[in-house]
Amino acid sequence: MLELSVLGFLHEEPLHGYELKARIQALNGHIRPVSDGALYPAITRLAKAGLVEQHTEPGSGAANRRIVSLTPAGRAELLSRLRDPKDVEISDGQRFFALLAFLRHLPDPAGQAAVLRRRQAFLETPASFFYRDGEPVSAEEVPDLFRQGMLRVARATAAAERAWLAESIARLDDEARR
Repeated sequence: MLELSVLGFLHEEPLHGYELKARIQALNGHIRPVSDGALYPAITRLAKAGLVEQHTEPGSGAANRRIVSLTPAGRAELLSRLRDPKDVEISDGQRFFALLAFLRHLPDPAGQAAVLRRRQAFLETPASFFYRDGEPVSAEEVPDLFRQGMLRVARATAAAERAWLAESIARLDDEARR
């Protein structure tokens, strides 16, 4: 998810590390903080793979800044990751939101719709936080007030997301037909 975010934000414009970290942190929120110990090694890995490049520019103060930009290979890698996300990027809500933040960079509406269809199919699979005899347990079956709350909120959130997915897929399908 970190590398996808780096590639996605650099697709929009070259950034120095502090700006990149701030944007990724804003996207992830407090749930998944981004440390320098994770970000800078990720940038180094991407640079060694030829996906990003770095150069130094004068800073606004006395210190120079290392600017990171996307290479053509990095753009191709981003599009590949957007076109064919890993299963965990579809099933994990936070990772899916990171994917959504950059899905607009995929130029093909049919390709965008295909990604949304994968999420839609995932959400249609019966699931719960709690199971009995291998079957999902509904909020109505749970005697615990707090677990009921978890299940009700999750059900409402999933219903809203399914409605948005259906609307968005229909819109993208219309765009693809034009």
